[in-house]
Amino acid sequence: MALKARALYNFQSENKEEISIQENEELVIFSENSLDGWLQGQNSRGETGLFPASYVEILRSRSGSNYTDYSSSPVGSPGHDSSLYSASPNPGISYQGSFEDDDDDDWDDWDDACTVVEEPRSAPGTNGHPSPSLQYPAPYGHHQHAGYRPKPALERQDSMSSSKRGSVVGRNLNRFSCFVRSGVEAFILGDVPLMSKIAETYCIEMGSRGPQWRANPHPFICSVEDPTKQTKFKGIKSYISYKLTPSNINSPVYRRYKHFDWLYNRLLHKFTVISVPHLPEKQATGRFEEDFIEKRKRRLILWMEHMTSHPVLSQYEGFQHFLCCRDEKQWKLGKRRAEKDEMVGASFLLTIQIPTEHQDLQDVEDRVDAFKAFSKKMDDSVLQLTNVASELVRKHVGGFRKEFQKLGNAFQAISHSFHMDPPYSLDALNNAISHTGKT
Repeated sequence: MALKARALYNFQSENKEEISIQENEELVIFSENSLDGWLQGQNSRGETGLFPASYVEILRSRSGSNYTDYSSSPVGSPGHDSSLYSASPNPGISYQGSFEDDDDDDWDDWDDACTVVEEPRSAPGTNGHPSPSLQYPAPYGHHQHAGYRPKPALERQDSMSSSKRGSVVGRNLNRFSCFVRSGVEAFILGDVPLMSKIAETYCIEMGSRGPQWRANPHPFICSVEDPTKQTKFKGIKSYISYKLTPSNINSPVYRRYKHFDWLYNRLLHKFTVISVPHLPEKQATGRFEEDFIEKRKRRLILWMEHMTSHPVLSQYEGFQHFLCCRDEKQWKLGKRRAEKDEMVGASFLLTIQIPTEHQDLQDVEDRVDAFKAFSKKMDDSVLQLTNVASELVRKHVGGFRKEFQKLGNAFQAISHSFHMDPPYSLDALNNAISHTGKT
């Protein structure tokens, strides 16, 4: 039965299966059962297709609460992105809805009993893209307009337990909801219980541009290369694995996209005040096509470059475990340990050591206001640029292409006419005109 819904955020379609929606637009939902984070419905312009479930609320007719909100936090929208990247994104891409790998219940058999069925094709990647959080000096990337993945069951359980610890309060003190997830308000109001033992610390120091994270004392990089098709269950299931080689140990490990996805969710859950860029998206069909694999590899390279260059994310124990663990038993133990980490959400703020220098509160307020105005302007400008560029691409693959083909045919017609006058024709000139037309 069709349901009414309202769009919470703007979403720009990037595939023929998707449709664009605008904030506050009324939608028709064909079924409220989401398909891996995506709903199918119709927008106000009569277009039918997929859009992220976290971008909409389903309107109910009953009294009291009148909607179902699929978005577990504001980080699901391009205008409310948890990352200043979008690699992309993940940075234009297809969509984040999962049609591969997520049907596996055997998460932990990460590279055992695998059979390589295709030779690696891709060359090693390059490095770049550091992180912009907390005035950490870095260039900005572009937004990835990809749907936010709903939390898995474990994430929801962690969120519930975090709520019991007092990370959810009725007062919203978050001035940057597009970057920061829930928990900051509870910390400011003193509703986060102190831990008896805090095993990890992250330091902020005063730099030339103000507060910034203390640099990683042991910087490193990590290559992402050799995407290889592999199988398991005697060929019943196929997937792509990537060879990761951290420079600090120079020993490769092999990871599937689902392992990246697990790490991404752990990072979102733990680092509430740090922008974590989106992973490249999943897509419904063609995930073993060479173009898609190469495109995903390039974006995983950008994602990994961001992670290794960030002074905090690069030191996270779960990230180091992801890059270095080769033993299956140790992998499972490390994975469980990361999932049981208590220093997440608002509690993560207890691990931060702040500078002892006195801060001028008025100067801090002015800096916050300036960054708030900048971030909103940048967000609006990127969205406008994306819309204009998408429209231009649509025209070039449609009407403009036909016009250029007509122009090319006209050049070739001139070349053919010159060939009809052999005594005076010049082959070099005729060939140049013909080549111009073909181009």
